[in-house]
Amino acid sequence: MRFAMSAEQRSFGDALTGLLTASDVPAANRAWAAGDDTAGLRLWEKLAELGVTALVVPEEAGGIDGTPLDLAVAFECLGHHGVPGPWIESVALAPSLLAGTKHHDVLADVAEGSARVTIAVPPLAPYALDAGSATHAFLLDADTLSPSRSTRELTSVDPSRRLHAVEADGPREILAVDAVARGLELATLACSASLVGTGERLLRDSVTYVGQRRQFGRVIGEYQAIKHALADVRVALDFARPLVHGAARGLESGDDGATRDVSAAKVAATDAAHLAARTALQVHGAIGYTMEHDLSIWILRARALAGAWGSTSHHRGRVLDHLMRS
Repeated sequence: MRFAMSAEQRSFGDALTGLLTASDVPAANRAWAAGDDTAGLRLWEKLAELGVTALVVPEEAGGIDGTPLDLAVAFECLGHHGVPGPWIESVALAPSLLAGTKHHDVLADVAEGSARVTIAVPPLAPYALDAGSATHAFLLDADTLSPSRSTRELTSVDPSRRLHAVEADGPREILAVDAVARGLELATLACSASLVGTGERLLRDSVTYVGQRRQFGRVIGEYQAIKHALADVRVALDFARPLVHGAARGLESGDDGATRDVSAAKVAATDAAHLAARTALQVHGAIGYTMEHDLSIWILRARALAGAWGSTSHHRGRVLDHLMRS
């Protein structure tokens, strides 16, 4: 199977990187965590102009009807820059769930960026992310979708991921099983790509830091132990990314093993991001443990995404189940 990105996908990734590099995303992230959505919503609008919000929305609803690999490219960039907001729920999950329902008209607004959807999916994602700033909130209970309302905000390991307990607040609608399954696979894929992007950012910042920090008269990046630790992170990320892209290709082609591949990608991406976060803390030393340092944004994001859309044990179980049946 060919995992390489097309020229259009590389250009799309470059455009997203250029936009986000020119924006003060860490400041927007910190403001979002403090309850100020202004900068984060401006980012949402800018990314919508580049087509991120329309990626997998059907063409008849004003979307691009792109591929899962397009989604993976976008979410790796979002993860790399630590963009706040319910991106996975709104961009990856909502199009599959809302198409063909009485809420299908919301998708046109999602595509243009004026609607932000959050969806709680117990037990995979039991809490609605950023329900306070979303324009539409839903609760997916098995194959039943209903509007929801927040009952209380919860404490999150990542302050920029504001979690809300929700309850059904409107008529329920039964969804097609295939639509639910595809939406959840795309959400897991997007989460995996975000983890790879998060790990890449942690590695980049760590390499930069060890090239500047001096101890005992030497740049600490000259020490072999530091080099080996960072090389291990590089290997882990380079192992995870092809699994993410391979899972995306499998979802696009309808491969029988796509579910297995999505879970394998989530496990590998989680492990790689965890290693990147742990190594970043070790090479940064005491400053890496402070909330004031921007490193904390990606360390906390890696920790939060590791448990989002299914734990490592859940996804290892799915891989094992597939292998036992084959």
